[in-house]
Amino acid sequence: MTRPAPVGILGGTFDPIHLAHLRLAEELADALALSQVRFVPASVPPHRATPRVTAAQRLRMAELACADNARFLVDDRECRRPGPSYTVDTLLELRAELGVERAVCLLMGVDAFLSLTTWSRWEQLFELAHIVVAHRPGFAVEAGRMPEPLARQFETRTATAASQLHEAAAGSIWLQPVTPLDISATAIRSAIRDLRSARYLIPDSVLDYIHRSSLYKDLDAG
Repeated sequence: MTRPAPVGILGGTFDPIHLAHLRLAEELADALALSQVRFVPASVPPHRATPRVTAAQRLRMAELACADNARFLVDDRECRRPGPSYTVDTLLELRAELGVERAVCLLMGVDAFLSLTTWSRWEQLFELAHIVVAHRPGFAVEAGRMPEPLARQFETRTATAASQLHEAAAGSIWLQPVTPLDISATAIRSAIRDLRSARYLIPDSVLDYIHRSSLYKDLDAG
């Protein structure tokens, strides 16, 4: 029986979602032949201050940004679930829905991967998904830069071919170069607060929503 194509999971605060998020998801979907990428906005991010824009507003911005891409789906489960938005809980729910055979790829950048040992029940993530680390072309992701427990996982789990992500439901680490886009949500929020243009950094539909809802205009610097 042919195994269905993997599902990609991209979490974050998306405060706001911007073109670097969307381009990363598009490139990873192409490179890894993902059936879809699910964007999962965090309601209460465990590793940073709670955003001053509501979870419902960040969810709506993600929905607007993804509306025209058939491979993109916005998943609201973390916005509905009380308490901190732990990725392991999201993957446990998804695994129960998708079954034990469906490959799931947790998509993240290098900085998130290097801090993985600070995540709740981080070793359990490998039981539930493959970890896909997006990085700049030519950037070396090296075990020597990692905490020792993560380095052990890296050395034993790193796949040698992207096809391995289709052959098992979870358990591998894959490094994938993507186009570097130096766009940050912090800079976008600052531009909107200071009445500067954020056009071409975020989708027009999201920028229109921000202006209609008067988001970010009264935020402090940072």
